[in-house]
Amino acid sequence: MPDLTQSLIDNLPKAELHLHIEGTLEPQMMLDMAKRNGVELPYANAEEVAKAYEFDCLQDFLDLYFLGMSVLQTEKDFYDLTWAYLERVHADRLTHVEMFFDPQAHTDRGIAFETVLGGITSALEDARKELGITSKLIMCFLRHLPEEEAFEALECACKHKEHIFGVGLDSTEKGFPPGNFARVFEAARKEGFTPVAHVGEEGTAENVREALDVLKIDRVDHGNHALDDAALTRRLADQQTPLTMCPISNWRLKGIPTLSASPVKKALDAGLLVTVNSDDPSYFGGYLNDNYRAVAEHLDVSEKEIVQLAKNSFAGSFMTDAEKQGQLDRIDKQIDSLRKSQ
Repeated sequence: MPDLTQSLIDNLPKAELHLHIEGTLEPQMMLDMAKRNGVELPYANAEEVAKAYEFDCLQDFLDLYFLGMSVLQTEKDFYDLTWAYLERVHADRLTHVEMFFDPQAHTDRGIAFETVLGGITSALEDARKELGITSKLIMCFLRHLPEEEAFEALECACKHKEHIFGVGLDSTEKGFPPGNFARVFEAARKEGFTPVAHVGEEGTAENVREALDVLKIDRVDHGNHALDDAALTRRLADQQTPLTMCPISNWRLKGIPTLSASPVKKALDAGLLVTVNSDDPSYFGGYLNDNYRAVAEHLDVSEKEIVQLAKNSFAGSFMTDAEKQGQLDRIDKQIDSLRKSQ
């Protein structure tokens, strides 16, 4: 990788728009929390946990993902989890994150909604003060659960609008089309929550179209298979609808055979507002800058395109226009500084 490309990745300010906080649970933290909370896991040490992080499909990952969540019991657990991620990506020059969380996976096992939210939001506030990282929190509905249960989560979220910016849709895509959640998304929009959804990862371009037209989402999470449909690709490009792609995640879940098959470059060439993100970095072995490096190494993107991806991360965010411009100006200043130092 050219030195300037590496320097750009290491030093440019970035936002992360596709990050599941529960997916940042590192093996040793999982074991430590299990011990302090009296949770039994089928692993003797961190090495055994790491060996389990090999997946043949999304469902394999989800099985371990939900097992890992079982160690999260207290507000301190959720704080520690969130703070560890924020400290880690501060080194990647993260300055803004729009973070997903899955409350249904916790309330279904008896953890109070407020326990989950309190730990996460306290860490986000501390990161704003101490690390200069701003944030927005997006609550996801689990698509493998009935829509009626999503309404219960929405009712909880409505009590905490000052902390929850948007709603999303995640979990396994196969067999669960976006339209299954049309009513709860309509209710969420009426309550003022910004809607996004995971579509086009396992599912087809039709799932992306349905999410846009039925759920009326403002951003597409993943969206890989949108590029299979020329008309949909043009629509996304014309409307500059952001796509939050996750190269290493796609590869580790065998959604793509190799990193060189990631659609990020194709999306850039098509004029899409594509962004690069980590998804569940502990489980997939790649945080934010690791994904940028994977794109640089395997997709033959130019230095200009690395800069574009960093700028897209803010353009595709839900920051105000003034906040976006401030971050874009920071990028330009950093580029000037790096070029002068070459």
